[in-house]
Amino acid sequence: MQERLVDANGIRLNILEAGKGPTVLLCHGFPETSYAWRHQISALAGAGFHAVAPDMRGYGKSSCPEAVDRYTLFHLVGDMVGLLDALGVDKSVIVGNDWGASVAWQAALLRPDRFTGVVAIGVPIMSQPPIPPTQIFPKTADALLYALYFQEPGVAEAEFERDVRLTLLKLLFAASGEAGSREDARTPNPFGMVSKRDGLLASLPVPEKLPDWIGAAELENLAGAFRRSGFSGGLNYYRNLDRNWALQSCLKGKPVDVPALYLMGERDTGLAIPGMGAIIADQTRLAPRLIDTMYLPGCGHWVPQERPDDVSAAIIGFARGL
Repeated sequence: MQERLVDANGIRLNILEAGKGPTVLLCHGFPETSYAWRHQISALAGAGFHAVAPDMRGYGKSSCPEAVDRYTLFHLVGDMVGLLDALGVDKSVIVGNDWGASVAWQAALLRPDRFTGVVAIGVPIMSQPPIPPTQIFPKTADALLYALYFQEPGVAEAEFERDVRLTLLKLLFAASGEAGSREDARTPNPFGMVSKRDGLLASLPVPEKLPDWIGAAELENLAGAFRRSGFSGGLNYYRNLDRNWALQSCLKGKPVDVPALYLMGERDTGLAIPGMGAIIADQTRLAPRLIDTMYLPGCGHWVPQERPDDVSAAIIGFARGL
């Protein structure tokens, strides 16, 4: 696995890559880096593919533009197209988890000539709501949905950057399958409602030991990346939800025309969102070439890290099928 900086779409992207053959582009989510795909990079390379995982815009060693409006989905898809251009690659399968899944869906929607298949993990393709997303999200006098908590620049950053390692440990554990079933009301959900007084982290437990799927060195690798970059870049993705809604109005109802595969952990935090099951079941309307929907038992939100072998096998099988 090699690491290098690549000029793409007017910024610099740090990438991890390995292998030769057809390209598979891997897009991470929040709060992760390209290192989240370490298992898949090795497996794909061994299976005869060229695996490429960038630190997405605003993360790790990649460029972190200061302006909030430089983090729309159109910028992020442009980064992936620019990365293919920089690598001299004509076509690629694109894979994404969490926010990376949103990028992957949009890349396949906008540029089917470049992205010949899409594997989305955790985030399904969804219809455009009738009003901007932040007007739909719940809030009360005392609490608000995490995405609303992320909207004001500097607020979440101050909380998260106070102790970066502890922040990541709490977020990773609480959204993992090891935290418990999402059907159990006692299971913590970092991507749920946030206390206006206490913030997001206060209610999340500190696990007695690290989750089985991440070691001390791997956690420190991630913490070092966020100490370097801060959290603003990743949080700016959320601050463009309404802007994305406005920009994407011209695409309303347009289906993804390439083959697709969807994976989700049975204990993913997203399943706690009312109506998510129906949205997942309805995906074939917007992704008519969806070949399968796979649920991984006992798995939480960090699917590529929690179930690396299952995810690698699914991606390899899908890519070979193309």
